Amino acid sequence: MVPVGRGMLADTIDGLTATLRTMPAAHGAGSRTILFTAFEPSGDAHAAPVIRALLEQDPTVRIAAWGGPRMREAGAEMIGITAEDGAMGLAGLSKINMVRRVRREVAEWSLANRVVLHVPVDSPAANFPVVKAIRPRGIRTVHLVAPQMWAWGEWRLAKLRRLTDLVLCLLPFEEAWFRERGVQAAFIGHPVINRGFDEASLAASVRHLPSGSPKVALLPGSRSQELKANLRSMVETFIELQGRHRGMTGVMVAANENLARLAVHLVPSLPNGLHVVVGEIDGALRWCDLAINVSGTVSLDVARHGKPMVGLYRVSWLSYLLSKLVLRAPHRLLPNIIAGKEVVPEFVPTALGAQAFADAADEFLKDSRRAAATSAELRRMMAPYAGHRPGPEAAALILRVLAKGPLSKDEIAVALASVKAAAPARSP
Repeated sequence: MVPVGRGMLADTIDGLTATLRTMPAAHGAGSRTILFTAFEPSGDAHAAPVIRALLEQDPTVRIAAWGGPRMREAGAEMIGITAEDGAMGLAGLSKINMVRRVRREVAEWSLANRVVLHVPVDSPAANFPVVKAIRPRGIRTVHLVAPQMWAWGEWRLAKLRRLTDLVLCLLPFEEAWFRERGVQAAFIGHPVINRGFDEASLAASVRHLPSGSPKVALLPGSRSQELKANLRSMVETFIELQGRHRGMTGVMVAANENLARLAVHLVPSLPNGLHVVVGEIDGALRWCDLAINVSGTVSLDVARHGKPMVGLYRVSWLSYLLSKLVLRAPHRLLPNIIAGKEVVPEFVPTALGAQAFADAADEFLKDSRRAAATSAELRRMMAPYAGHRPGPEAAALILRVLAKGPLSKDEIAVALASVKAAAPARSP
């Protein structure tokens, strides 16, 4: 990302970097380059296991990326950094200008570096302009994470049909939804759900967490704007619940050190009994009785552990009223969307406050039978994910499209079957 208040030296470095980006890399004439573009930390996380699996299945392929640190760790050649939290801190005109700059850079770089296939990861508003800029050159496109057109903006389907060869879906119902509307799609599982537990690590993590009862985990998200929108309300909800339950304790999970510092800045005086931990989400969820979390992928982390939750995302009253006009899906929290019914309370989006959230959470804390029934329902919700290996399945399909172009339904089934035959999958 381009920081604010740059000097002449930084501008010069940027110019040299741009020149290097547009230079052809030292690969043979027959080299095949797959380009990933991700614009959010969640996209960085989704792409990393796919990149790792691609390099395992075909070490000769070249993988380049605009993305984040997890993609680099997975083995991608990083051309630009666009998926760190700092990038998502941009808003309005700054964010629009960033996307325009990246679109130009990708267009120039892909022309000079023989890109054969592009994998845009989530973030359709940012990725569609990039796809539109380079697809006319014959570059094939496999979308990783389906745009949520079933929730709003179904009119964008015509654009998606033009700009994709295959959509890789993380939610079980999406495959049929897109295929019925003329977009080829494949359900591959979800990297959050289809991953094993490290029991030794979990046990060690839990030992360091506070004692007390009931135990509540606050999960304010992995992006700075999520914390800014929701953290104060979450802490106020914790205080309200603490007044109703003597001995209650809690942990607030910060995704990284930067967000931990932001959390302390936003709420300088945390209530007694609420502790901040960094990056220990699985340990916190194994430890807790209840989670209060933002909407998004983190809700699947909670569901994977089978823990009751209250999902929320605060917006202004105006935004809340506008959402009523735009959002079409009956549910907004991922576990409820997957289940097709309200398994856990959701306030997404909402303009309500701590009292409403605490009342919903208290239903679980006061009624152990309801909490147990919800846990069982969340575990049943995981059934469609059994047997899937998202990284290897996505990689196999990407390599098939790389070699053949658009795939038929039968060809997709053969590719997925070959992955399942190669190694046993973990059940969620």
